[in-house]
Amino acid sequence: MRAGPRGRVGGARATVLASLTIPGQPEQVSAARAFVAQTLSAHRPGTDADAATLLTSEIVTNAIVHTKSGVEGGTVTIVVTAIPRGVLVEIIDGGSAGTPVVKGDLYATDGHGLFLVQSLAAQWGYLREPAGTTVWFHLPAADEPQQALKQAGPQAVPRAIPDGIPQAIPLAEWAV
Repeated sequence: MRAGPRGRVGGARATVLASLTIPGQPEQVSAARAFVAQTLSAHRPGTDADAATLLTSEIVTNAIVHTKSGVEGGTVTIVVTAIPRGVLVEIIDGGSAGTPVVKGDLYATDGHGLFLVQSLAAQWGYLREPAGTTVWFHLPAADEPQQALKQAGPQAVPRAIPDGIPQAIPLAEWAV
């Protein structure tokens, strides 16, 4: 695990609270949940730890099932960062041929992970790079109204803006 300052955005500091790399195996998803819950209870008690652990669980599971992280020797890294108006959680996987897709069929037996992320996170998105994909979500601090931060739909290519909340450039089209 690592912790420390990540950078200054608009005069406010984003601080990596902790990171954890786990083997890309289904039985490791519970370790990812426990890691996020413990990190938030120790450093950000006002954040919705239940939502953070649920969303982390869904994204880590997706990484193991749908990316190179789930093959022999694959890994998934979870990074929890304190930002001025909440917490940012990033899940970094080994990459895949496709992009993260939100499935809109609520009656399907599977495929609800990113729908939950879209519904519960104030903001979320992903960044695809040759080495893998980072899926991230932002949960506001307890005193921040989530509706004011909520953006419709997923985002890609995170970038920072002056108020310290990670933003993203919206995708032109999104498969739903």
